[in-house]
Amino acid sequence: MTSAQPQFISSAANPLLKDLRRLAQDSTAYRKQGRVWLEGDHLCRAATERGVEPALAVFAQSYWDANSVEWSMSRAKTVVIADALFAGLSALESPAPMGFVLELPQAPALEASTASVILDRVQDAGNVGAILRSAASFGFRQVIAMKGTAALWSPKVLRAGMGAHFGLALIEGAEAAALEVLEIPIVATSSHTGELLHQARLPWPCAWALGHEGQGISAELASRARLTVRIVQPGGEESLNVASAAAICLHASAAAASIEQARE
Repeated sequence: MTSAQPQFISSAANPLLKDLRRLAQDSTAYRKQGRVWLEGDHLCRAATERGVEPALAVFAQSYWDANSVEWSMSRAKTVVIADALFAGLSALESPAPMGFVLELPQAPALEASTASVILDRVQDAGNVGAILRSAASFGFRQVIAMKGTAALWSPKVLRAGMGAHFGLALIEGAEAAALEVLEIPIVATSSHTGELLHQARLPWPCAWALGHEGQGISAELASRARLTVRIVQPGGEESLNVASAAAICLHASAAAASIEQARE
């Protein structure tokens, strides 16, 4: 099934162009519009490979002229924008020549027994996106973002996530009380206290709690944790970047679960 003829935009005053610019440049505009902006070939393909259908497929004029055959089978409405205008759409120094607009996925219900990652006021978009990638890679299919965490569907988090969003159940703006439904143990991370990660007996499934880049997890969340661990740092640094710590912890957890399953 082929799409309808593309809509061409050549005026800076076009209202759709203004909406797209807000989506691309404002980290929380998706909440107001109920739509998400994906920029670049990699992210767009990651979405379609997961069966996600865009509401709009948006192309720079020159890119569309060279690649229309490849993309014309999409059932999405196609919008083609003059190159000079498309360059002003993106917040990137080197804008990609295409993007998708998706309907914002409906927030899922919190699953009580699904291996999870809890983000407690993690504020850097790059860190959040990297943690989502690690969660998807190591089998943690649910991410619970507490209030104060960077907007999960913002353009920066989407770029850093590199497509991980489409394999995860993402819950935003959670309050601590929402965690009461969890039937799996919470494992907290700390820079200076708790068992050493490589010596700890890690439960599976579990929910890893990762905190604010400077303050760590809140006292309330720490009080809910069954286990607190720290990563040995023989090099003597004070702490690890939260995304790096997440990758180490989630890998250790998944590896321990794999070893345990092999023994059964």
